Amino acid sequence: MTTQEVKNMDAKAMGKVAVLMGGRSAEREVSLMSGNGVLAALKSKGVDAHAFDPAERELGELKREGFQRCFIALHGRFGEDGTVQGALELLGIPYTGPGVMASSVAMDKLMTKRIWIAEGLATPAWRQVHSAEETVAAFKALGSPMIIKPVREGSTIGLTKVTSEAQCAAAYELAAGQDPMVMCEQFIAGDEVTCPVLGTGASARALPVIRIVAPEGNYDYQNKYFTDDTQYLVPCGLPAGEEAAIQALVLKAYLTLDCRGWSRADVMIDAKTRKPWLLEINTSPGMTGHSLVPMSAKADGLSYEDLCLSLLASASLDNPA
Repeated sequence: MTTQEVKNMDAKAMGKVAVLMGGRSAEREVSLMSGNGVLAALKSKGVDAHAFDPAERELGELKREGFQRCFIALHGRFGEDGTVQGALELLGIPYTGPGVMASSVAMDKLMTKRIWIAEGLATPAWRQVHSAEETVAAFKALGSPMIIKPVREGSTIGLTKVTSEAQCAAAYELAAGQDPMVMCEQFIAGDEVTCPVLGTGASARALPVIRIVAPEGNYDYQNKYFTDDTQYLVPCGLPAGEEAAIQALVLKAYLTLDCRGWSRADVMIDAKTRKPWLLEINTSPGMTGHSLVPMSAKADGLSYEDLCLSLLASASLDNPA
């Protein structure tokens, strides 16, 4: 959808809109920040938009109160994992972002990797682990440094970069405290970048790549959302060929999982070989003041408000009546 098409859009035609925010995941705080930003943006465009927190209200109220569309600004489990999407399918209320299956698969980093590997897409080596002892064995196999993280969590919550066997047990316990499914992943040293995708099917397109330069290379929860110390470079400063290759890789990763509407993929570029490696894909990306999709969209000529309206207009169902 072009900028002009968004500007010509009839906001009233969106009907009564619920911005789903908050929820019950570990990312509730960030979701409230995203949701309130989206809510203000939609209202500024003339949309009849209302806040709706599934942690405080029963989803059936959406139908009873006549909501016609939902903008999903939930992050993590119970919002980004196919559960809310499934409920909205049953209620028959179109929603933003990927459908039930794509959302569920993308939330599971192991399943995502298995599909990408099957499709020939590069992603770092990994091991699923069930104990601290297995984590030590994975460290020996994958090498140092190694990433230990929950399989079904986001925003780097529960994630640790370990450089010795002695660190493995505590890192495993931290990850397992967030999710009983824990994985170890080969660490790729190099540039950290992210790339959003907007659209569905043949009309899907990758937005400009953002290069992330975090303090001491530590792009953790605090540096993502609550400090101004992280640098976000867009234009990314990479050679044109590298940026185009990352955009092509991310677009294929998006379509392989049957995503629609929007998502954002995180990628590491090996410093020695310059090969890009897919880390994960986020199907309900952040929309806070520090968030990356709005930043990339702005570089592409799309304001935050127009981005929100465009995403809302793309709301759909897997199985429309």
